[in-house]
Amino acid sequence: METVRHSEHTLKTALISENPRLVSQYEKLDAGERRLLSEAFKPDHDLFGPITLHSQSDWIISHPEAPQDFEQFFSDPYRKAPSPDKRSIYIQCIGHILKFLKKKKPEDAFCIVGITMIDLYPRDSWNFVFGQASLTDGVGIFSFARYGSDFYSSRYEGRVSKLQKGSSSDYAVFDNYYTPQVTSVLLLRSCKTLTHEIGHIFGLRHCQWLACLMQGSNHLEEADRRPLNLCPICLRKLQCAIGFNIIERYKALVRWIEDESDSPGVSTERSREGAVDLPKPVDAFKEWKEWIIKCLAVVQK
Repeated sequence: METVRHSEHTLKTALISENPRLVSQYEKLDAGERRLLSEAFKPDHDLFGPITLHSQSDWIISHPEAPQDFEQFFSDPYRKAPSPDKRSIYIQCIGHILKFLKKKKPEDAFCIVGITMIDLYPRDSWNFVFGQASLTDGVGIFSFARYGSDFYSSRYEGRVSKLQKGSSSDYAVFDNYYTPQVTSVLLLRSCKTLTHEIGHIFGLRHCQWLACLMQGSNHLEEADRRPLNLCPICLRKLQCAIGFNIIERYKALVRWIEDESDSPGVSTERSREGAVDLPKPVDAFKEWKEWIIKCLAVVQK
């Protein structure tokens, strides 16, 4: 196992920047928020650990790319930000991918994210991806396919002999298709992938600073090691993109974990008829909840 470590100065620069304008912006944050974010470059911090590499197939080794610090994120001319007219995130069940989503994107949507049980891969040279997003079009897709415990022990074979075009509201194509059991682990994995892809749409690139939700993952084991939380550098990026109070955000996350029903802020008006409400299994979220509570203790000192 290899640990990716950055110096205190490198992490501090990645978070705060040396640009006077961005330094001033950081200094205007609430004192508690700065205290939490500064955990990123404290030598003895335990809230935000380093990235660990376990094999040559891990994302950073397999897909080398330049890291993105806060200044690069802030200055990105192609980065999109929500507006009063485009501030909603839509989740759409689909069988086809990004072009379909672009056509189905409501006018008030900042982004639309599709979910599917079809295994995904962007090109023949790749084995698979858990999700993919288009930053410029504000669309993304992720798959539940490999999250079920029996996916790798099952076989799915066959080829499409004739292309068939059906109505986007016709879900018959999914009849008798593999559907995993809705477990706490599946929900945790799905939340990671969904929020990771939406993070890309907000302009966050793959994180190479600390253990973080925005790390890339090349296989399920690596995806499971990736935390559900953002590191301080990526947290500041997201806060800059959409604006929120960290205390209020973290308290809302704790309430979501504790609430047995879905969040009251989520609209199901566009759900197809016949949809049923399922219990929300959150046993796998207990460790994350404890982590959030520790962060709140730091912010509220």
